[in-house]
Amino acid sequence: QVQLVESGGGLVQAGGSLRLSCAVSGSSISINTMGWYHQAPGKPRQLVATITRGGTTNYRDSVKGRFTISRDNDKNTVYLQMNALKPEDTAVYYCNANVRLIGQGPFYSDYWGQGTQVTVSS
Repeated sequence: QVQLVESGGGLVQAGGSLRLSCAVSGSSISINTMGWYHQAPGKPRQLVATITRGGTTNYRDSVKGRFTISRDNDKNTVYLQMNALKPEDTAVYYCNANVRLIGQGPFYSDYWGQGTQVTVSS
């Protein structure tokens, strides 16, 4: 069974920083792309940033220059460093991982964390 456990959310003032972490656990797994998504009340879930196993990153325009995604492949963990936070960054942040169960076929499936609340006050 694959589990994603997130940590690091909270309440911060505008201009502040937070660092989110997401650890993927499971026996005999291979992880491809990992990413972070957010969902504000009444809005659909949206991509924030992704990172491939080789380290190629992709960001939504509104966070470029402020957020940095990184990963530790040895620890099966992805991070999101969020700087210069704005009230419009307020949302539940979800971790995503594209995972293959080794020995159970060649296909990858998407798994999600439980979400962590990020609130930025003005």
